[in-house]
Amino acid sequence: MGNKVNYRKRDGSRLSISEYKEKRKKEIIRRMALLLSSVVLGIVLISSAIIHHKTKNSSVVEAAEIASVEASDTVESEIVDTVVQDVEIEEENPFMTKSEDASSFFEGYNVELSENTSYISSENVLSTYALLVNLDNGTAVASKDGNVRINPASMTKILTLLVACEHITDLDDTFEMTQAIGDFVYSKDCSAVGFQVGEVVTVRDLLYGTILPSGGDAAMCLAEYVAGSQEAFVDMMNDKLSELGLSGTAHFTNCIGIYDEDHYCTLVDMAMILKAAEENALCHDVLQARTYTTTATEQHPEGITISNWFIRRIEDKDTHGEVVGAKTGFVVQSGCCGASYQISNDGSHYICVTADAWSSWRCIYDHVEIYDTYTS
Repeated sequence: MGNKVNYRKRDGSRLSISEYKEKRKKEIIRRMALLLSSVVLGIVLISSAIIHHKTKNSSVVEAAEIASVEASDTVESEIVDTVVQDVEIEEENPFMTKSEDASSFFEGYNVELSENTSYISSENVLSTYALLVNLDNGTAVASKDGNVRINPASMTKILTLLVACEHITDLDDTFEMTQAIGDFVYSKDCSAVGFQVGEVVTVRDLLYGTILPSGGDAAMCLAEYVAGSQEAFVDMMNDKLSELGLSGTAHFTNCIGIYDEDHYCTLVDMAMILKAAEENALCHDVLQARTYTTTATEQHPEGITISNWFIRRIEDKDTHGEVVGAKTGFVVQSGCCGASYQISNDGSHYICVTADAWSSWRCIYDHVEIYDTYTS
């Protein structure tokens, strides 16, 4: 029947409850100790058997190897180094975050004119070239030579902004305005923010300065800050065009928009460059800013207040929506140009690009006319 704890003492008298519990406790402890000892002994025996088996196999292998060595006149031993390469984990760039609007845009950057694309024949659109793209479905809504090659002038700086934003890591980092940049901007008669030689400017100020007043000084500073030189930065710009699938019809030679025969794109290309910029949260913030004041410096203790005059001039016009981002441009060979991003009254998203207007105001009124005619 197995071991049981006796309820009686040797003299035959009954155990008290406390005495019985104490005796029962000791019996349980004794049984647990025996069980543990059995388990440990089992583990030892199994381990011993395994070690014996491995030793036996090892001896057999060793004997075979010795026999093989003895059968050979010479045996060359080759030592193979195992090199473990460090894997570089790329940190997520916070300045490549998608904008909220991006989720509504069509995928990719391929827009083609088709038989469904309306021809912009209105006498109220005086720009030689014009294009309207619906970003929700990727269609060219209306066009007037929208696939003809032009010089994009300062609309170039939209790509300058995008490339810079994708490669910066600290908006509060600084760059010192150089004499060489000042001389270059002055010699090319570029528009400028007004940074002075020796002025230490933040990266954030350079981004806004590139777009709002179309500052050539800011764009050049960004290029040298990001890539070390304008030439290296332009290579990055063209790499971005290739990434977007636009390199077949677009090629840039500078980060400002200075005229060059090899500096060109179509209006469709520029619309897709602006789309890519509007998909980037930081670029979107810069492009939609009405005004901005740069950081106070020794040269400008109160900062420099700059404005996006295209947005400020078009915001009170009826475009069946709101123009929330824009960049202008001008060179003699391309006249006044403009690329703007509108959210219509029904929530649709559009980009309008025009070139070769005879004034900046005419450019704005052409955008108003196109939005008014082809959006709701």
